[in-house]
Amino acid sequence: MSSSEKNVRLSVGDAELTVDPANGCRISSLRIGGTELLRQGERYGCFPMVPWCGRTENGRFHNGDVLHQLPLNSPPHAIHGTGRDTTWLTAKEGGTDAAFYYDLAEPWPYPGRVTQTFELAEDSLTLAFGIETYGDSFPAQAGWHPWFLRNLGTGGDDVQIGFDAAWQEERGENHLPTGRRIPPLPGPWDDCFGMPDGVDVTLTWPQQLELKVKSRTEWVVVYDEQDEAVCVEPQSGPPNGLNTAPHYVTPIDPLEIVTTWSWRRL
Repeated sequence: MSSSEKNVRLSVGDAELTVDPANGCRISSLRIGGTELLRQGERYGCFPMVPWCGRTENGRFHNGDVLHQLPLNSPPHAIHGTGRDTTWLTAKEGGTDAAFYYDLAEPWPYPGRVTQTFELAEDSLTLAFGIETYGDSFPAQAGWHPWFLRNLGTGGDDVQIGFDAAWQEERGENHLPTGRRIPPLPGPWDDCFGMPDGVDVTLTWPQQLELKVKSRTEWVVVYDEQDEAVCVEPQSGPPNGLNTAPHYVTPIDPLEIVTTWSWRRL
């Protein structure tokens, strides 16, 4: 294992973060006061969704008149991008911050570079993505898929999810947004919500910890259909957004997105 593939550990105060660049540059652990917040396992933690988020319908998207076909890793769709299955290289690592990158390659049809940075403070973690092109413009998305433990295992109650969304993307039988925006429905959810003033979701483990997920982006997917964990996923566009709400990465306009998780003990 080269130095660029070794886990990178950041710590400040009683916060400890571990990033695994060899396994998709995912956060494999986030501990606050020794308590793990993320579901453990090579598929879990918090992984990057890049260069697309959620499901892309039938794995197909257009760039102008050109139709591209992506591998169907969640048939009949392509899901969550290629970054989580890629070894990233370490550009910088310090006591409280780190940066990683990888170059886009097949099966993604356009050359470019993706960077991800981590900044850890005593009471917050700031994550940022950048996607730049080496040539042609292309549609892309970026976001994060954290698996927060439903129960922290310290004898307390399960997590509560709180948010106030302007709308919910109606989900069709194919698990993709239909294009209709509806009033937010009660959970359980595997749904995309719109927050035009910015993503703002609060996770509360009663009498234990409160964690806020914020981002200036207006899209968030909330998933709480599993017993072990819940997911709050800020992302730069809705599921199938390569087709329905494309954000074009151009030589002078990279895609950039930031999210901050902040916490306090209760």
